[in-house]
Amino acid sequence: MFEYAYKVPENKKIRVIVHTDCKNEADDQFALAHHLLTPQFIVKGIIAGHFEANPQDYGSGNTTEASYLEVLKVLELMGVKDEYPVYKGSSLPMTDETIPMPSEGADFLIEEALRDDERPLYAVFQGCLTDLASAYLKEPRIAEKMTVVWIGGGPWPAGGFEFNLLQDIPAANVVFGSDLPLWQVPENVYKQIEVSLAELQYRVKPCGELGDYLFTQMADFNSRMTQYVPWPHGESWGLGDQGTVTVLLEEHNRGNWESRPAPQFSKEMYYIHNQDNRPIRVYHTLDSRFTMEDFYAKLAIHFPPKR
Repeated sequence: MFEYAYKVPENKKIRVIVHTDCKNEADDQFALAHHLLTPQFIVKGIIAGHFEANPQDYGSGNTTEASYLEVLKVLELMGVKDEYPVYKGSSLPMTDETIPMPSEGADFLIEEALRDDERPLYAVFQGCLTDLASAYLKEPRIAEKMTVVWIGGGPWPAGGFEFNLLQDIPAANVVFGSDLPLWQVPENVYKQIEVSLAELQYRVKPCGELGDYLFTQMADFNSRMTQYVPWPHGESWGLGDQGTVTVLLEEHNRGNWESRPAPQFSKEMYYIHNQDNRPIRVYHTLDSRFTMEDFYAKLAIHFPPKR
């Protein structure tokens, strides 16, 4: 697919499923491209997720379709539109922690997890957990076959408002209360991958149609949000979803995570501890330099800059 001057040994490669609310704002597109450009990852499929907590101009019930079309656009700009299967997740969040939401994305998670394949499977979630919770409720055996990476949840140990969690609190409670192996990257950690728009203009925009689109759609979104005072900040952006690449690529014994018993979540999104749940991996730092330089290099190799 995307060739390099080095080879990743076959026994180092991993299967990856990417779940993305790709049209919610402007950073999922970067992370999706990064996953596809990474030769260690065998991307088995992409699931488009909803962002119903803030449907914007798309209207409630239409956000999954918006994410789906955006995924297809990124694939087309990368020249790989027909190379990866893309599935639609649920169009709405869960309303009951015991009832799964129907979606082809949830069905695909089950299918790939139960596939006879010795290579490890990781499912990375850059938004809501609706489809994962639904898949688990339908087929709990997936917990024996996959590891989940989630960008979401408030800072430990208190928690509080966080957008990805807000999308579907019941689904998060299903996942955190399950036996799924889970790596959590909370809000204060994923925001460590901070970049400036000038940096992106210089390092990303010149890299073909893909780079131009990635930068331009972010700059446009930044301008459209000008009346919303708290965020974004004007000249900087957190590429937090890129953390789903970071934690799979880096050395896993760096001491940048701790094992903690999984909590549950209150309606106000605070952590409820002492639940007697299985331990999960909770990250407290990410290497922004490692993450972004890897992305810039891969982008430039395959979409050479024109200045």
